[in-house]
Amino acid sequence: MSARHVRSAALTAFTLSAAALPLGAQVFTASSAKSTTPSISITPYAGYMLFGDMLSGPLGTSLSSHNGAVYGAQLGVPLTSNIAIVGNIAHSTPALQVGVPFFGGASFGQSSLWAYDAALELSMPVGTATSRPITPFIQVGGGAMKYSVNIDGINTNATNAALVLGAGADLPLSRNFGLRLMARDYVGKFDFKQALGVGGAGNTTHNFALSAGVKLSF
Repeated sequence: MSARHVRSAALTAFTLSAAALPLGAQVFTASSAKSTTPSISITPYAGYMLFGDMLSGPLGTSLSSHNGAVYGAQLGVPLTSNIAIVGNIAHSTPALQVGVPFFGGASFGQSSLWAYDAALELSMPVGTATSRPITPFIQVGGGAMKYSVNIDGINTNATNAALVLGAGADLPLSRNFGLRLMARDYVGKFDFKQALGVGGAGNTTHNFALSAGVKLSF
C-alpha cells in the first residue's frame, strides 16, 4: 500500500470516528451511562508511521524521514464517563530520505524520534453497558517531538512542538481488557537551526501514526 493510500485511510479513520460520536450519544442510554465506572487505563501499542517532508528543496526535491514502525504507550485518566486526560509516549527509528522527482527516494543516515504529548479525549460508547459497547473517541492535545540524527558518525538533536489530533475506537474483550485502534496526526516543524546551527524551521508536516494496542483498565 502506498503512502498516499495509507494517509487517505488515516483521514478516513478520523472522519468516521468523529462521525460516530453523535450516533453513540443516541444509542448509549442514560441508564447504561450511569452503570459505567471510569477507570485508569494503560495501553501499550505498535503500528506504522508515515512522515511528511521536513524540507522542500529546488526542482521538487525533499527531505523526510522514511516511513516505518512506531511503538508507544498511553495512560488514560478519566475525568467523567466520557472525558479523559491522556498521556502518550511514542518511539520510532526511521532512516532519513531524500526525494528526487522521477527517481523516488534514497535513504541515508539514521534518526531516533521520541514523541511526548498530553491530550483531551472525548469518547461515547455505542451500545449498552451489558453488551460491551464499542467506544469511538477523538483526541486533541499538544506536546513535543525530539529527533536524534546520526549521519556518518555525526550526531545532532532537535526538538519541536507538535499539535496532536487523534481518533479511534476501543473494542472491549472483557471488563478490564480490550483492543484500542487508533490514528494520530503529529503536526509540527523540524528545527534545522537547532539541529545544524543554520537555517530555521522546515515545512509544517503531518506525521500519521496508525496503531493497535491492548487497553488494560484498573
